[in-house]
Amino acid sequence: MSITAERKNEVINEFATHVGDTGSPEVQVAILTERITNLTEHLKTHKKDFHSRRGLLIMVGQRRRMLDYLKRKEKPRYDVLIQRLGLRR
Repeated sequence: MSITAERKNEVINEFATHVGDTGSPEVQVAILTERITNLTEHLKTHKKDFHSRRGLLIMVGQRRRMLDYLKRKEKPRYDVLIQRLGLRR
């Protein structure tokens, strides 16, 4: 259900803007997207797991706020990130 350390490092390396970057909005959104995808798959088989569903909604809201921040501050970076992650907006 959660993201493994190896997968998290892969995502960080893929979306990092510079060496040692773990806190940029791109990395944070990418990690949240990975966690959201895993949790969505979990909820497809466990339909009544409402505690995990609440956690999913919190993560989706957190990702949305981070994307809004990036869109407000640097629109080109936002556009590239949305394209790379395959998100709708």
